Amino acid sequence: MSEAKSQLEEEKVEAVPLQTQLPRVIFGTSSLGNLFKDVPHADKLAVVSKILEQVDKPMFDTAGKYGAGLALEEIGLCLEELGVAPDTVLISNKLAWKRTPLLTPEPTFEPGAWVNIKNDAVQDISYQGMMDCYAEGNELLGKYEAKVVSVHDPDEYIAAATDDADLERRKGDILEAYRALAELKESGKVLSIGVGAKDVTCIDWLCEHVQLDWAMFACSITVYAHDEFAQNLLKKLGGQGVAVINSAVFNAGFLIGGDHFDYRAVTVETDPELFAWREKFNALCEEFGVKATEACVQFSFLFPEIKSIALNTSKPSRVEGNVALAGAVVPAAFWEGMKEAGLVNISL
Repeated sequence: MSEAKSQLEEEKVEAVPLQTQLPRVIFGTSSLGNLFKDVPHADKLAVVSKILEQVDKPMFDTAGKYGAGLALEEIGLCLEELGVAPDTVLISNKLAWKRTPLLTPEPTFEPGAWVNIKNDAVQDISYQGMMDCYAEGNELLGKYEAKVVSVHDPDEYIAAATDDADLERRKGDILEAYRALAELKESGKVLSIGVGAKDVTCIDWLCEHVQLDWAMFACSITVYAHDEFAQNLLKKLGGQGVAVINSAVFNAGFLIGGDHFDYRAVTVETDPELFAWREKFNALCEEFGVKATEACVQFSFLFPEIKSIALNTSKPSRVEGNVALAGAVVPAAFWEGMKEAGLVNISL
């Protein structure tokens, strides 16, 4: 019996539609993998503990790429130390990267991004790659299992194509990867399969070939960026019964005062239009008594297809505030003002 087959014949889980389980806020875990800084385990434990205080059945969004599996290990360790029953949390694992020995001073898969990690990682988007990543992820989680799965950043995988032939090969790899995920779902090992991408044209292509349960948009439906294609894709996915999770709603922090927009550094000199937009946005927020963070989060929920937002923090003190943002009330007059000022392009 093959390893993949034996994986599928383990105890099944009850198939419950993901839409009925999605909390309003989903918690990203890249900080648990030491993204850009070495976070002590005690601090990670405090964040997880605070999340459990705030949400009855929290959902953690993680990936084998986060710290070459460190985030998965930390989730499992924190939950076990806190005495959390496996059926009281939901874990989403984005599959594509497998742990390998660290043989160089810096990890080769994303140099400079992950601090003080002990392993490297290699990408494997294929049928067997998904089976391997799924099994490895559950092993790293310990007594917990990922019940929600996807292929990690298929848009970046496609964008790396060197020519038309390579593009078709890569698309075939992705479809083979989703064949594996479909088998995991059909066998009852996981509850749902989805996709996340910054380039939503990839989601549009994939939903024509794969029955998805959910899709995660990144940087595509924000109070600043929400073009017609992305809005139409929301409607298309809604018609297919696909729940949408919105992430990167602050455009990498720029909309709430940061100096990076979609993960690139920006200045008034290089991107004057961005800063002009933000100045007008902040003025309207002040006029209507709305916090910029509230506007950025609540914009997502103007679209009925968006069921949840994904937020990330390495500070336990911010967890409660993140949950509160999902319940904030923004007056309709504010959105009318934004539309009249030409800052948003939506039907209200």
